[in-house]
Amino acid sequence: MKKALYFVILGAALSFVACGGKKNEGDKIKGHATKDLMLTEDKTIFGLACDGCNDSVIWLLPNSGDPVKYDVIDATRNHKVIGKIKIGDWIGIVRNPEDSTVADLVIDLDQLKGSWCYIVMPQMRDYDKLSKRQQARVERDMNDSIREQYLIPREYGFTLKRQFQASSIGYVPTVSSLEDESPVVYPKMAYYFEWHILNGQLVMSRYVSDPPLEAMTKSGNENVKMPDVVHDTINVDFLSDDSLVLSSDGVTRSYYRISKASDANKLAREKAQKRAKDALKNVTAGAAPSNNTDNEEKVANIAKKAAKGHK
Repeated sequence: MKKALYFVILGAALSFVACGGKKNEGDKIKGHATKDLMLTEDKTIFGLACDGCNDSVIWLLPNSGDPVKYDVIDATRNHKVIGKIKIGDWIGIVRNPEDSTVADLVIDLDQLKGSWCYIVMPQMRDYDKLSKRQQARVERDMNDSIREQYLIPREYGFTLKRQFQASSIGYVPTVSSLEDESPVVYPKMAYYFEWHILNGQLVMSRYVSDPPLEAMTKSGNENVKMPDVVHDTINVDFLSDDSLVLSSDGVTRSYYRISKASDANKLAREKAQKRAKDALKNVTAGAAPSNNTDNEEKVANIAKKAAKGHK
């Protein structure tokens, strides 16, 4: 393996001038697809974008060999050049099955990597069981204090890393008992751990159920039994420096880029920590019910009033 990697690096170095010299040899190899990481059914050709790329042609330096020119006139017209191709970027190309000099799809994988988020909001427990009229009444009866405490937006999403590793964004550490007692619930988040490209589509691997808590923390045990895995096949419809649009099974979702995954859900984490501290203070000091407890009772009463006559 080391010997093969040496020749790949050597080939990239020899082709340095052809690719514009924007990145050094070591940078070129990082994040590239290697045979042991690629899906066997994948016909995507991976490599570096070279000098001379425009709306009509793409020059690709593959993992081995000389730069290859591809016609992308139709791909550009059909919005199948995904991302803003820059010299030295790691890209993927899907060739036309009848003409190997034509690329049907081009995607900038360097631009695709990074942390992507979208906003989710909580809803009251059993909210879906209420009629539209009852739901409207619940929302109308919520005062500003309750909204500020419980209707806190969270950022869900994922980070795509080098060597096809992935991680999810959205987990907010909290005390499980407090989470169970909360009058609101958040949408179920997906726990991604790996990504691939399959014939120009994004394939995201995730667990079918929530992983054990110890597996989601830095102190997690590597021997923890993990849930079964499913693979989501997703179309990349649009990609720019700060925006991403994905679609799958007729559902389209827009994402925005964040600089660091650790920056996500700062407000939600602060609120969860404050709630945990308040609960601990009340228990240890025998204090009177806090504003949190009062609001929980108010939300419960609002739900009961709205649900009257529902059965």
